[in-house]
Amino acid sequence: MENMEYILKHFNFKHKGTANTESIIQGNKYRFTVLTDRFIRMEYSNEGIFEDRPSQTFFNRFNEKYDFNVTKMSDNIIVIDTEFLHLEYKIDKLFSEENLSIKLKGKNSIWKYGNKENGNRLGTSRTLDGVNGALVLEDGLFSEDGYVVIDDFKRLVFEDGWIAKRVEGNIDLYYFAYGDDYESGLRDFYKISGKTPLIPRYVLGNWWSRYWEYSDDELKELINNFDKRDIPLSVCIIDMDWHKVDIPEKYGSGWTGYTWNKELFKDPKGMIEWLKNKNLATSLNLHPADGIRGHEEVYKEFAKFMNLDYENEEPIQFDCTDPKFMKAYFEMIHNPLEDIGVDFWWIDWQQGQDSLNTKLDPLWMLNHLHYLDLQRDGNKRGFTFSRYAGIGSHRYPIGFSGDTVVTWESLSFQPYFTSNASNVGYGWWSHDIGGHFYGYEDPELYTRWVQFGVFSPIMRLHTSRNFYHKREPWKWPIENELAVTKYMRLRHQLIPYIYSMAYENNNFGLPLIRPMSFTDQTLSNFKNQYLYGSELLVAPPITKMDYELNKTITNVFLPNGQWFDFFTGEYYKGNKEYTMYSGIDQIPVFAKAGAIIPLSELTSKNQISNPEIIELVLFPGADGEFILYEDDGVSSKYLDGEFVITKIETKYSNNKIELEIHPSIGMKSLIPKNRIYKVIVRGKKINNEIIINGNNGTKIIIDAPINKEYIYEYEIMNILLDAKIETEYKAWIGFIGNNMNTEKGGVLGLDISNKEKIKKVNDLKIDKKLKKMVTDYITKH
Repeated sequence: MENMEYILKHFNFKHKGTANTESIIQGNKYRFTVLTDRFIRMEYSNEGIFEDRPSQTFFNRFNEKYDFNVTKMSDNIIVIDTEFLHLEYKIDKLFSEENLSIKLKGKNSIWKYGNKENGNRLGTSRTLDGVNGALVLEDGLFSEDGYVVIDDFKRLVFEDGWIAKRVEGNIDLYYFAYGDDYESGLRDFYKISGKTPLIPRYVLGNWWSRYWEYSDDELKELINNFDKRDIPLSVCIIDMDWHKVDIPEKYGSGWTGYTWNKELFKDPKGMIEWLKNKNLATSLNLHPADGIRGHEEVYKEFAKFMNLDYENEEPIQFDCTDPKFMKAYFEMIHNPLEDIGVDFWWIDWQQGQDSLNTKLDPLWMLNHLHYLDLQRDGNKRGFTFSRYAGIGSHRYPIGFSGDTVVTWESLSFQPYFTSNASNVGYGWWSHDIGGHFYGYEDPELYTRWVQFGVFSPIMRLHTSRNFYHKREPWKWPIENELAVTKYMRLRHQLIPYIYSMAYENNNFGLPLIRPMSFTDQTLSNFKNQYLYGSELLVAPPITKMDYELNKTITNVFLPNGQWFDFFTGEYYKGNKEYTMYSGIDQIPVFAKAGAIIPLSELTSKNQISNPEIIELVLFPGADGEFILYEDDGVSSKYLDGEFVITKIETKYSNNKIELEIHPSIGMKSLIPKNRIYKVIVRGKKINNEIIINGNNGTKIIIDAPINKEYIYEYEIMNILLDAKIETEYKAWIGFIGNNMNTEKGGVLGLDISNKEKIKKVNDLKIDKKLKKMVTDYITKH
């Protein structure tokens, strides 16, 4: 490989490619490595040369030693036993179906070399570009047999921070088992492949993105319109028209560009500063495939560096395999743009999987290098916004799923597509919410897509430059505008919850969104519902409303346990399928018994920082625990311990919920010293008796009527208490209520009033005489 001296220092990333020697069983031509008690690497080399360099898939082969036994049988067979696996191999023979096998204990499944597992649960796909509805997904990490085998020899390896070729002719397989325990299996995979990074806090709010030729004044007007309507945003994407696109044909198509279009953006730095003053992060779109051509402002400097004929405008070819080119690519083009305020890059690579001189997938290399470069000084966290490039891509969030068709079929596929990506550990998909092109514009479809977006990993409104496509909420009928506004506000309220789940994903290995098979494999057919963090289950409406009911019908299966409607507190017994009826402003979201959901109060526009006021939404039925995680939201300082954790617990008994907010632990300067907690218990009524154990340890019984009951359409919630608590102290609050025993209370003591029943009848699109007959019956009974 040429030009290795130009490899940027920060590209030489930390890894543990070499395994623990105590975990290795090796002969002349074979090597087995017990990575975990369910994860075994199997190598064969005629030359006895084995690979210790990290691969594109696996960065961290070094792990603590797991217990295993090695036995050499009299017939020259070696046996390796762990708690979960039994491997047999005929020593130094070329791997074959006859001489290499693994039995998964407790599952009665046997793998033999060359065999494929049965019933692969599938994973995800590179892109949804141009897809209308479903597409075939790539294989995932989980199967009905309880294992998969990953052929890593197809992936390249790293040497001194750069891609290198492998030794030819070797075999390099990973047997990855989990039985029925997908969560533990995924944690094992993350151990060896590498963690999902903690993404910045701001990416969890609402994004605005559109392929449109905005001028700076038009973009400001758009953002001010969101601001005026109190619809929060946290990210503004500027698509490809930020740079010159109308260029002479000799320079290319105009899709690739790095020179600001000053006719649209007179003062680029000033525009980005204006967005930052609105609390918006900025991203620019990239199509790097055409390299750098003679019309670019940076061309001459770049061409000189590459020793090219700049006087005759010799094209600079894009080559992600050349360290010299990539050094200039970052230092001459991207870093200066970051210096004026660009926060991250939208890598819109659509030009295939072959590089200029190798079979390296350019998309993978771009994701890897952009991730490392963005975090080069620790002031920013490494992440990309780009398409999926195969197993291991979870290390490079966030995923851009491509240009989808605007149809119900596209929306209907996305909940399954998103949650199923957790089968390869890929947890941060971002979709074109509302769809990108073609299809049709439909207010109901738009509203349902937004509701799914709010309960998806990343909420990014987007569409094409077609004049008839629109994603601004106020450009739709009033009922749709109100519904979309309500849910976009809710998205920002959910940030404390989602960010804590992002910490869980980074630290403990569970993605925000997981398919139902993670709780019970028999639920794998319920593809359009998913777990949303540790506390919630979501089943977004993805079909048209029933005309007469004026509702969307959604079938939901709730797993074992007790569940509550997140918005109303209505009780549902688990291990049962329900039919839900959702108006245009409703979406089935369920909280498990004992759930604790921290929400941010919307106190200022586009605010996503650690809040002064937190709404704690509590659900009865079981004890609960939630770890609220907070840090500075943008830098890598959390890796050095600069973060704060607040443990929140509830204890439940028949008529009482005890809430305990533990003292915050960590760098307390990152959060308010005094924090107001608005405590909400879903349900109808809590008695006036509320016991508080304050900072001085005294108990106070409040017997004044402090309930503030807010009744919305289809929604009852009690704001029981505003408690101002110093975060370095413990606070204990007990709520004593009526019929809080969920089994006895039926619907948590929530009786649907005749008034609400009549309201539901009024929504029906049926004959008025029939409506009156139904209303009369309700009134009498």
